[in-house]
Amino acid sequence: MLKTLTRHGNSYALIIDKPILDLLRASPDTPFQIMTDGNSLILTPVREADEERKFQDALAMVHTRFGNAMKKLAE
Repeated sequence: MLKTLTRHGNSYALIIDKPILDLLRASPDTPFQIMTDGNSLILTPVREADEERKFQDALAMVHTRFGNAMKKLAE
């Protein structure tokens, strides 16, 4: 996916499409850590420990309840 920067006052903005935010489990209110390696811009959503714990608990519950069905579907 190629994107261009958009002028936003005296700064520039990068528009992030909703499907990308959904994949990152982020919303417009999610804070992002911004880093660079000199060549790339790296955006990482900052998650609250409680939110991450809830997600991991939900993932474990789904795996427990539907793990066998998922294995059969994968075959």
